[in-house]
Amino acid sequence: MKRETGAFIVPTGVGASIGGYAGDASFWAREFAKHFSLIVNPNVVNAGCFSGITPDMLYVEGYSLDEFFKGNCNIVPVSQKNKIGVIFDKSIPQGIINVHINTINAVKTIYGCDILGYDITDEDAGVEFVVDKSGISTGSVKNISTILKSGKRLLDKGAEALAIVCRFEDDDFDNYSNGIGVDPVGGVEAIISHYISKELKVPCAHSPAFDDITISQEIVDSRCSAEYITPTYLPCILLGLSQAPLLDYTKKSGLNISDLKFLVMPYNCLGSIPVFEGIKNNIKVFGVKENKTVLNVTKSDVDIRIIEAETYREVLDSLIKNK
Repeated sequence: MKRETGAFIVPTGVGASIGGYAGDASFWAREFAKHFSLIVNPNVVNAGCFSGITPDMLYVEGYSLDEFFKGNCNIVPVSQKNKIGVIFDKSIPQGIINVHINTINAVKTIYGCDILGYDITDEDAGVEFVVDKSGISTGSVKNISTILKSGKRLLDKGAEALAIVCRFEDDDFDNYSNGIGVDPVGGVEAIISHYISKELKVPCAHSPAFDDITISQEIVDSRCSAEYITPTYLPCILLGLSQAPLLDYTKKSGLNISDLKFLVMPYNCLGSIPVFEGIKNNIKVFGVKENKTVLNVTKSDVDIRIIEAETYREVLDSLIKNK
């Protein structure tokens, strides 16, 4: 029997108490995926050298996710591994690139991911990141077009999905490592992946590269611990992209918004395209109170048809009961 399809989303860079760190929403996504074909955004399952991805998940980047919810494209599950091209920011020191190349080779060897090669941008990307006064992670990219050019070269070589690795200046991550506030790099990572998805219309995801690849010996908050035991965060996005659904803007194949049965979100960040479009299309939208963010957009601000629930367990039990 064909599985019903739902979406489990935790927006990036908004300090979600579950899913705002490093794959810490994976447990619940995996529980949902035992019963449903589950659309997830990369933020839900990305965890540095780990990944929460399972074969029953559809790994869809944020911009493409919005396009799917707006009915502008279908998502097409793949039956074989995608060919992945990796983009490296020119400003990354060669030694750090070598660590990432070893990572690529390890992922190819162990998981059989089809990684056709990499391309180094012609110029420095110039990534800057910041947490603004509202507590949201954001930033800017001075030369994002150089990433686009690399992406086009890889697509010309046969890539079907793109992994992007840009250099990030090391900064103070003490609050994040202690489980306070937001992932400071998540917002600008989303800017990069949204842009590439919009321009090239292929699955993509971003992983940051830092000059200091020393593994911390300090005990950190368990929700972000996956990022503190590895010098590179590339494995998780390669695993996700390997099975990411392709995007069909002709809408002749795959799944479209009419196939979606439910959407699960943190309860106070409901002012997004998936929520508005989900309501418009009579999809059950759940706001989960145990998952809070730095935002304050709740059911009362959006639509009374949103179903509030105390926990992810409550939502899952309800969905299983009403299948």
